[in-house]
Amino acid sequence: MSIQLRFAARSDVGLVRASNQDSGYAGPHLLVLADGMGGPAGGDIASSVAVAHLAVLDDAHGADDLLDLLRSAVDAAHAELMERSEADPDLTGLGTTCIAILRSGNKLAMVHIGDSRAYLLRDGELTQVTTDHTFVQYLVSTGRLTAEQAERHPQRNVILRALGDNDSEVQLDESLREAVPGDRWLLASDGLFGVVSAETITETLTEVDDPGACAEDLITLALRAGGPDNVTCVIADVLDDTLISATPSTSPQVVGAAATDRLRTTRGGNGSAARAAALMSATRTSSPDPAIEDDDPAPSPARRWVGRLVATLLILGTVLGLGYAGYSWTQTQYFVSPYGDYVAVYRGIPQEVGPIRLASLHERTDLRVDSLTPVAQDRLESPITRGSLAAAEDVVDTLRDSVDESAGRDDEATAEPTPEATTAAPSPTETG
Repeated sequence: MSIQLRFAARSDVGLVRASNQDSGYAGPHLLVLADGMGGPAGGDIASSVAVAHLAVLDDAHGADDLLDLLRSAVDAAHAELMERSEADPDLTGLGTTCIAILRSGNKLAMVHIGDSRAYLLRDGELTQVTTDHTFVQYLVSTGRLTAEQAERHPQRNVILRALGDNDSEVQLDESLREAVPGDRWLLASDGLFGVVSAETITETLTEVDDPGACAEDLITLALRAGGPDNVTCVIADVLDDTLISATPSTSPQVVGAAATDRLRTTRGGNGSAARAAALMSATRTSSPDPAIEDDDPAPSPARRWVGRLVATLLILGTVLGLGYAGYSWTQTQYFVSPYGDYVAVYRGIPQEVGPIRLASLHERTDLRVDSLTPVAQDRLESPITRGSLAAAEDVVDTLRDSVDESAGRDDEATAEPTPEATTAAPSPTETG
């Protein structure tokens, strides 16, 4: 039996955070999710570094090598984060959670550190596969706190293990599992499961077949619940390719901080981990065989001139084709941003190329910006981008709901008292 993955990755900054410190990656052999921490820039860098180091593994490997490969990549990411932290005082304390699943045939190897989670949906039942490395989970495991109390505990975001943050040895949870056709895997940051119930997550994973649409629906649910944190979802379906009519896409998807160009010295080149994986794969497949020698005579000057002309025309044609394809893609995107005093939906992306604007007004709504909550108004200071008109309209609905719910809201939070610990716990770190 031959196994394939049908996958998707989606991420959103949420309605409160100023930047997205999550990073996600989905490919034919590899799934990764990282939730960064460490100040306005540190978290972005930390999660991107983790994804960049792991992305180069998205290729066929022997099943016996999977855990060693993951362990080495994570150790390298940890070492780079420590180097960055020591070299730049502004990055002191940067770190990230990390979950990675690497596939070989029908074998799945997983490594995990931090409080991001992996879930498995099998036969309609959702199971949390990972165990949170958090202070409250420590209290639950030692019998000092119930699971229900942990969900409301004021220190529920304090984590005990992460990449970076300190120079101690990386302590990973590791496992090797079988990929069973019909299974659906979900990697999620706490921006999802922190505000959306397990029952609702299960229902959405069960009812929405397409991984991309399912991830978008989960993010919409998190935003409707207030979107207090970055929210990222990576979904993969395990398929028996002898029973499917169409071959799933093998193009990797990168989302969140790792999808932007902000890592000049990190493996991953321009900041896109997908391009890093593609580059490594191309290098392996295109390297010349040193045993094969070229016996052809050197081309004449005339032939070299013709060759250069043909090459130039091919490059020009490719550039024009890519430019047109890129513009066409922008016109499938939408974003929400103010239009004067009102909230509006735009078609395209909020960028300009020279004199060319890549966006146009699609619809000016009747929702006034000054009627929104302060948090929602702050969120609108940056365009809220979406991959479809329906998703953009969902954002408007979410903003509209914030107006309706703002009156009479009780903002007082009742915090559970922190149990007194009689056994020393590891030094905690506050997540971003």
